[in-house]
Amino acid sequence: MNQNQFMRLKQQIKEKLDLSSTVSDAKLMELIEEAVFLASKEEKWTSNEIHASVKRMFDSFRGLDVLQPLIDDPSVTEIMVNGHEHIFFERRGAVEQYPYALESAEKLEDLIQMIVSKVNRIVNQSTPIVDARLQDGSRVNIVLPPASLSGPTLTIRKFPDKPLLMEDLVQMGSISVEAAEVLQALVESGYNIFIGGGTGSGKTTFLNALSGWIPAHERMITIEDSAELQIQTVPNLVRMETRNANTEGRGEISIRELIRASLRMRPNRIIVGEVRGAEALDMLAAMNTGHDGSLSTGHGNTSIDMLSRLETMVLSGASLPIEVIRKQIASALDIMVHISRMRDRSRKVTEIHEVIGIKDGEVELHPLFLFEERGNVSDSNVIGELTYTGSPLQNMHKIRMAGKSLPTWFSHNKEVCEAK
Repeated sequence: MNQNQFMRLKQQIKEKLDLSSTVSDAKLMELIEEAVFLASKEEKWTSNEIHASVKRMFDSFRGLDVLQPLIDDPSVTEIMVNGHEHIFFERRGAVEQYPYALESAEKLEDLIQMIVSKVNRIVNQSTPIVDARLQDGSRVNIVLPPASLSGPTLTIRKFPDKPLLMEDLVQMGSISVEAAEVLQALVESGYNIFIGGGTGSGKTTFLNALSGWIPAHERMITIEDSAELQIQTVPNLVRMETRNANTEGRGEISIRELIRASLRMRPNRIIVGEVRGAEALDMLAAMNTGHDGSLSTGHGNTSIDMLSRLETMVLSGASLPIEVIRKQIASALDIMVHISRMRDRSRKVTEIHEVIGIKDGEVELHPLFLFEERGNVSDSNVIGELTYTGSPLQNMHKIRMAGKSLPTWFSHNKEVCEAK
């Protein structure tokens, strides 16, 4: 069914709808099937074409129109709508252009308003930027004119129906078995871990996988801009989400406020989905006040770069001496993990560092695992693995307090290092 046929059929169905009352999905489907079957006799469509036409028409009324097939496709991870005519999607790391377009800019705006209304968000010309989510948990970012010069812009980041476990990431080659073993001991022992990486590198996916090792008896609070985490192993879980200001400029709830509120809720651990600004100060304060095992993520090019960004974030919220900020960071964070999106579009953990304190006025990082590329260098395939550096873990206090132990091979290397 081409676009002209689609628009003509849709208009016929609209004329038959009784707008004086609510039309059920069953009644709508009945009208669509009747119209499509009549058209199929003239056009001599196959049964597959009829089925596809019925679904496309139903999606245009009750789903996300031409975007719905992309939403339903599990291999698609990101959908980018740059105005109603230009739609792109990412599948297996490669970005492709979608052959279909939305009917009009008005239709795209209707879809946007439908999305934000379901999560009690407001987006308009006075507040043209908003984060939201779909019912399946997919993350949505919306930018309207005048902020977007390309017309209404919609970006949807999809997540798998079943959250990936660390075992899945090991099988995909994102992290080595050895590194996963060590991280499991660190998470269970209550080490504060910060995950850094670029946009689309898989920080949220990795954070979700790490949370699978949090002991089930602990109370956990998650704080996010738009709820994305899919934590299923901790029964005593409180999920909190920020809220934008209303049309009168009131009612905003920021990450900073939620972090402060969470401290009065007796959490064992606090997970901050992502820090971007002044809330970094509150996150570090929470980690420094007995909430061991807390986790968070942020945007950075390397672990060292992430430290600099954290300093800048804290400075945006408080005029503190840089020495004080660095002491706060060194005291709060125990482990830093960095994830990179490689040139072959794969996502891999490339650095795991221990934060061991301050040296010469700088936060000192101690490398535990580093990614080493091996074999012939090519653009199509990155060959390498996350390799243990042989360095011991300096801070064993939390491991001992939790009654845990590191893998025997890690401990053996530790003893060798100490003997030297």
